[in-house]
Amino acid sequence: MGEPLWSWSALNLAAAIRKSQISCRDATDSVLDRIAEVNPRINALAQVLVREAQLAADAADRAVRAGEPLAALHGVPVTVKVNIDQAGCATTDGSVALQDNVASSDSPPVASLKRAGCVIVGRSNTPAYSFRWFTSNELHGRTLNPWNDGITPGGSSGGAAAAVATGMGAIAHGNDYGGSVRYPAYACGVVGLRASAGRIAAHNATSASDRAITLQLMSVQGPLTRTVADARAALQAMAVADARDPLWVPAPLEFGPLESPLLVALFRRSTGSDVDPEVDAALEQAGRALEAAGCAVEETEPPHFDEAAQLWRTLVIDDQRRSGIPELFEHGDAGVKTALRFTLEGMGDTDRDSYLEGLARRHTIARAWSLFFARYPVVLMPVSWRLPVPVDEDLKSRAAMEALMAAQSPLLATALLGLPGLSVPTGLVSGLPMGVQLVSGRFREDLCLLAGEHIERALGRIAPMSPRFDRQAATHRT
Repeated sequence: MGEPLWSWSALNLAAAIRKSQISCRDATDSVLDRIAEVNPRINALAQVLVREAQLAADAADRAVRAGEPLAALHGVPVTVKVNIDQAGCATTDGSVALQDNVASSDSPPVASLKRAGCVIVGRSNTPAYSFRWFTSNELHGRTLNPWNDGITPGGSSGGAAAAVATGMGAIAHGNDYGGSVRYPAYACGVVGLRASAGRIAAHNATSASDRAITLQLMSVQGPLTRTVADARAALQAMAVADARDPLWVPAPLEFGPLESPLLVALFRRSTGSDVDPEVDAALEQAGRALEAAGCAVEETEPPHFDEAAQLWRTLVIDDQRRSGIPELFEHGDAGVKTALRFTLEGMGDTDRDSYLEGLARRHTIARAWSLFFARYPVVLMPVSWRLPVPVDEDLKSRAAMEALMAAQSPLLATALLGLPGLSVPTGLVSGLPMGVQLVSGRFREDLCLLAGEHIERALGRIAPMSPRFDRQAATHRT
């Protein structure tokens, strides 16, 4: 392998370290050098942990020399998002008000990555309070999409996606409440796995209150990587028990070989949604790749799709009126406040009985999807009905926000039901990444990953890459 170590996959790094072909310090220093070169240009990482990473790499090398048992990702450099706890670091969530919110313990995702042997090299940027599909805030500055600085890198895990796309870590941690892993992966040309609700434990000791009900039902953790195989390895590392999360489910990661060819539902049009032709072409391309791999592909529509997307908005927004929205208006930056105002305009409050009816309706829709998955174990669908949008599209007007929300319905409907989703690149269109989404039943990430590997094998990968522009990103670090 003549490529620089920062460009290697996580599994290749771990295998070479296990065989003593390279050292953990070699891998870490290569990534740190890459961060020093690239991060000033795109501002993907809000905090770079140089000394901490070097000490962790040196300790990992001592374990190799001593012949100790090595974890699956021993010595692999990774990043974690600034909205989860890492001991000794501030859990800022992109907010000036939280810049001194220093954690004294590791959250479950950080603890599991460390147990897997990973070396944490930095903390990735997010919009204020992780609210937008764009990544910019007044504390850490704006993250630029390395392919085109006029296009969103996605959000809220935009820093994570931009970092892994450019070689600043082989794995990036992210989380997804309404698309915050899958959309950045789509915008930056990497693989993004939204795990099933209950699959990966989560808890922030720095949080001042318990998680809101829709966060418990819909918000999940997940990895962003450059290969599907790395996403599988990261999932295996992160999907471990932690007593701090009583909603964690000990579900198996593998369910054995398929008894018949995989039947895939191709969903390519939604009522009331305009579809960019490039999005439709990517679905067609991915469908052909799956058929060539032996899958059967039928065009059909999941049940109650548009209703599910709208119900996500109703349940989440009204739940957040009680919890997160007051804090956003009090402590959020100008961008998140504007986006929030446009989101709330035209949405009336839901009374108690209507809200409870919405929760009950969610269960009915989930049953219908479960029956749908019994026939079609995997759905091939868009990540968004639109190409990645220009920076700050959500700040233009209420109409622009409404159009964006409509375009993101493939993210929202699936999040409502706590389903796993995999964003997979399909190539470049006019110099920008394009991709598709694979969705399956709860805890069947294995099927998403299997189908994703078929697409990746046929269409190839587009990351790692180097930023396509020369200017430096503007930052506001304190």
